[in-house]
Amino acid sequence: MIEDGIETDSLKKRYISKLSTNIVGMAVNLIAQAVIPRGLGPKAYGDYNFLMNFFTELVNFLDMGTSTCFYTELSRRRGEHELVRFYVRFAGLLCLIVFGFVAVVNISGGCREIWPGQDMYYVYLSAGLAALTWILKVLNSIADAHGLTVSSEFARMGHRILWLVLILAFYSTQGLALGSFFYCSIAALFMLAAAYFLIMKKNVLSLKFTGGVAAALIKKYMHDFYSYSHPFFAYSLIGFAVVVADRWLLQQFGGSVQQGFFGLASQMGAFSFLFAGAMTPLFIREFSISYGSNDIVHMGHLYRRYIPPLFSLVAYFSCFVAAQAEKAIYIFGGPGFREAGQVVTIMAFLPIHQTYGQLSSSVFLATGQTRLYTNIGIVFMLLGLPLTYFLVASHDRMGLNAGAAGLAIKMVLMQFVGINVQIYFNTKLLKLPFYKYFIHQFASVGFLLAIALAAAFLADGPLGFGRMPVAGFLLSGVLYTLMTFCMVCGVPALFGLKRSDIRSVFARMSFK
Repeated sequence: MIEDGIETDSLKKRYISKLSTNIVGMAVNLIAQAVIPRGLGPKAYGDYNFLMNFFTELVNFLDMGTSTCFYTELSRRRGEHELVRFYVRFAGLLCLIVFGFVAVVNISGGCREIWPGQDMYYVYLSAGLAALTWILKVLNSIADAHGLTVSSEFARMGHRILWLVLILAFYSTQGLALGSFFYCSIAALFMLAAAYFLIMKKNVLSLKFTGGVAAALIKKYMHDFYSYSHPFFAYSLIGFAVVVADRWLLQQFGGSVQQGFFGLASQMGAFSFLFAGAMTPLFIREFSISYGSNDIVHMGHLYRRYIPPLFSLVAYFSCFVAAQAEKAIYIFGGPGFREAGQVVTIMAFLPIHQTYGQLSSSVFLATGQTRLYTNIGIVFMLLGLPLTYFLVASHDRMGLNAGAAGLAIKMVLMQFVGINVQIYFNTKLLKLPFYKYFIHQFASVGFLLAIALAAAFLADGPLGFGRMPVAGFLLSGVLYTLMTFCMVCGVPALFGLKRSDIRSVFARMSFK
């Protein structure tokens, strides 16, 4: 699969380890997804999604791209442990701000306006879970930057399995309530944090998270982080406001049940993105190193070689979910979510362009084009907010009252347009033909969706599995996979591949 000796074995090993973790994560999430919505019900599940969305966006706003800057700089300067200690201080400040904000809102009595219909106890738990999740992301970046990807990915696998065991234990014994769900998630993250510290203590002997940092270095780091991240301030602020406003509008006009439908659709769509998501930090690292060497050719090769196939891989899963939305809801959501079919179908397409969004953003971030990146994002976020209102608001407020389906339409539409603008600038920088990447999107998704619908028709109609949702879902998956495999072998260009790639795969499978 690797040509010209450009990609290193290290990149392959890192990707394989992250991909393995994501496969385990997918298996865990598939099981958990069949338990959590059933255990919580649409309303509690919607409350959880509403609160976690708010605090995740708040943490991302306070981050303002500093975590990406930290990872990039630490990848270049592994031995500079003062950088780690500096960022630990920043992480502590971020957590203090999050909890301080919640306390001030609670004391001032503004909680009903900001978090309508929510218990403050769960508000605090959501804040803690969001902050802890971000801290674990930073620890994972430290491990990646020091070449400890394989060990850290094993730790992440263990975390996902432990989390699932805790969830199943509560569900099978005393039932899964919102509080117990938070406890399981927080406890599993603490165990993962302990594993990261043990891994880094064993492999990076000189790395200490506590200790002094010279005043001159503090000043230098503050300047470096400001130079890299200050373009993110407006982007992060607007992003936080728009995303929170989207979900707040849905909560106001649709309520917690619609939040639950949207949350379920988001989770089911997220399964498709796990494979491409493994490449994001690795792409940032490789693009950063190549750009530091002014190796545009290598960057172009990485972009051309990996992004279209990964896009097609995500589209493979997404199109199947879209075609099997009702069966997927029956299996993973339960009867309480039967009205979420339209939302799931629409949201299934969101991860397809998240692939391009996450991976192509690596080019902007690694090359320091943060201002261009943020300007593109700001424009489309601001354009999307009035569209959200129009689609979600009630009829008496001049809206379509489309609920979760309306928000899903807005997200898919705006992401498609915005990501293609990003691709245009990426291909311009890397001297690649934009039109090929644009056409590939429609060709790949169009053929895969047609195959998915054909597989669903065959399983439900001629083969007679229409009244057996689980069996029909599995049979459709088998038929869809076989038909897709034939298409990949016959027309590999549809999936960003070459015939030499197919021959290489068969050669490696040969026992000769």
